[in-house]
This record gives sequence, C-alpha cells and structure tokens, in this order.
Amino acid sequence: MLKKAILAFTVLCGAWFGYTLYHIVERSFPGLSPLFGQEVMANGSGVFAVLGGLIFGMIGVFASDRVVRGLHSMISSFSRIPMNELAAGTAGLLGGLLLSLLLSPGLSLLGQAGKLLHVGIMVLGGYIGLRIGIEKKDELASLWMSGKWSQAAEPEGRRVEEHKILDTSVIIDGRIADICKTGFIEGTIVIPEFVLEELQHIADSSDLLKRNRGRRGLDILNKIQKELDVKVLIYEGDFEEISEVDSKLVKLAKVLQGKVVTNDFNLNKVCELQGVSVLNINDLANAVKPVVLPGEEILVQIIKDGKEHGQGVAYLDDGTMIVVEGGREYIGTTMEVLVTSVLQTSAGRMIFAKPKLLEKAQ
Repeated sequence: MLKKAILAFTVLCGAWFGYTLYHIVERSFPGLSPLFGQEVMANGSGVFAVLGGLIFGMIGVFASDRVVRGLHSMISSFSRIPMNELAAGTAGLLGGLLLSLLLSPGLSLLGQAGKLLHVGIMVLGGYIGLRIGIEKKDELASLWMSGKWSQAAEPEGRRVEEHKILDTSVIIDGRIADICKTGFIEGTIVIPEFVLEELQHIADSSDLLKRNRGRRGLDILNKIQKELDVKVLIYEGDFEEISEVDSKLVKLAKVLQGKVVTNDFNLNKVCELQGVSVLNINDLANAVKPVVLPGEEILVQIIKDGKEHGQGVAYLDDGTMIVVEGGREYIGTTMEVLVTSVLQTSAGRMIFAKPKLLEKAQ
C-alpha cells in the first residue's frame, strides 16, 4: 500500500513538473510556436504533463523499494527512542518553532532577505528547542509524573500521590508484596526498567542460586502487578550517563521526587547522603518486632559459638540474633538468658545477654 502511494505521488509530481516546464519554455522561447504549429503548442501542456508523469513514474518504480525500506528503518529508529526522550524532544522542538514564529512580523519588513532569515531562525530555534527538551527530559518527566501541571486544577488540600521506587534487593526479598497487600504502602509503586533488566540478568545467570533469586523477584513483581490492588508504573526511562543501578535509583528518586524502597544497607546510606527519602524494609521489620528491654528474661536455644571467646549465639523466632556471653559451653541446650543490652541498626537488631544461672550464681 505504501509503495503504491509513493508511485502515485511520484507520477503526480512528474505531471506537475512537465506542465510547469512547458509553460516556462513557452514563455522563454516564443519562436518555437511557428516551428511546431499552433495546434501542437496548444496541446503541449498535456503532452509535457503525460511525459513528466511517465518519466517520474519509471523513476518511482526503481526508487520506491529503497524509499519504503528507508521509511521503515526511520520508523524503527524512532520506536527505539525512549518515550520520555521522544516526548521531551517534540515539546522542545514545538516550543522553539513557536518562539521563532513570534519574530515573523518584524522580519517581514526586510522583504525577501527577511523571509530567508526567518527560515534560518526557525531551523535554529527548532534545533535549540529540541536539544533543550532532550537535556531537560528528566525535569519534564518529573513535572508530568508528580502532577504539578494538573495540581492547580485539583481541589485545595488534595495531596499528590508519592512514588515508591523499588530496588532490586527489595523485590527479590519478597516482603514488599505482603506489605503492599496490607495497605501500608500508599501512592504509586514505580518499577524502573533498568531494575527489570538487572532482574532478568540475574534470572538468566548460570549460578543456580542467583537464577532462583532472579526468578523469585520476577514472580513477586508479577504478583504485585496482577494480584494486588496497588498502582504500578513501569518507568521506561534510563540514565545512560550513569552505570550503577543504585546511582540510577537515587537519580530517579530526585527526578520523581519519590522515595526509594530498599533493604540494602549501603543504598540506604547513599540515599541519606544524597538527601533522598528512603523506606528501609528492615527498619519496618525491626519496628514491628516484639520489644525486648534490658533486664528481661528469654528462653532460647544456644546453637553455635560467637565471634568472641566464650560467646554463644541463639536466635528468636523472628530471626533476631542473640549473643550470649559465656554461652559457648551451653551449645545445643535450651536455657533462660537475661538481656543486658539491645543494639538497633538499619542492618538489623542484635540482642546481648548472659545466662540467667550465672546471674543467680553471682
């Protein structure tokens, strides 16, 4: 269909060219009329139009395939451009062209030179607008996605939904799905495309453990998107100038003015240094754990020795590690211990205790 349209357009262009060429020749060389006769010259415009259509039509037959391939290649190239870059570039181009049109009335006073200058200014303005739009694509996406453009039309006091950006570790961890199910996470869940690519790379790993972790992460995302009543946004943009996924997450959080959801201790610290809000799943898990205070008695089973001499290690049902001073000799036994101190960090919680029987002996 496209090839036929190109051929039809080529034939019409050829007919118009032949018709126009005839009239130019007739005006430029009036002495040709006596040579060919008035009747021939009177029908010459039609003859030239037919000849032009035939000549251009033959050219179109040979060139149409190449033109069609070029058009398909161009369409394919545009389809590979991320939507945020395409939209930002289009907005910048239109803005540059509109600004250049404002100069049209003043340049029209210069006559033909003004018209030529106006064409040059439109080309330059469009190019500058295109470049500015592409460079500012992140800011434009931030304005669009944060709802600032439509905020004025919203009722006063209505809060714009926040974006919660998931990192790879918290997706593989899996607890985020249960948290979303309870309704404690509000706003839009943002899953960056570069995080999906990292998950896919892990799922395709030759290492069995990594492959299982990657597939678990993809299953968790599928559950969040299809089974849970939460808004999910797949962010297709990328930051090609940044290579590290963690740095891209921090940049995206700044662009969207959102919060990073993670259980990565190092990413947590980077976000704090960069002034980015972060929701640490480990902090949430620690917050909902039963409170253990110094002086309380706990029944635990010592299962292994600790790092320091004489220490034993036990665990609560929620996985909290308990370091028992002098507990090494009681490995394999269940006993009551007395809590001496509790250490709370973003990486987790650690309880220090000593055997209750030693306390009684003292």
